[in-house]
Amino acid sequence: MSDLKIRIYKHHSSDPATTVTIPGSVLKTASKLIPQHAMNALHEKGIDLDEIIKLSDNPDAKGTIIEMEEHDKDENIIMELE
Repeated sequence: MSDLKIRIYKHHSSDPATTVTIPGSVLKTASKLIPQHAMNALHEKGIDLDEIIKLSDNPDAKGTIIEMEEHDKDENIIMELE
């Protein structure tokens, strides 16, 4: 199972301001701990965490799966399976 990495870049920096790694072995369990308002925010952005969890089970699924630009916050968010 692949790890999910979420990196947030500020002001077009090449170094992430924040990196979150969720190990694949706990991804399914960890997803149940996410507060409902955070899940709603993901869904509003068109991100289906259940599908990402399913994809992480595929050993061939590696690399960037979502890249989102938040122009009003001047940040880029990249989600990858590693």
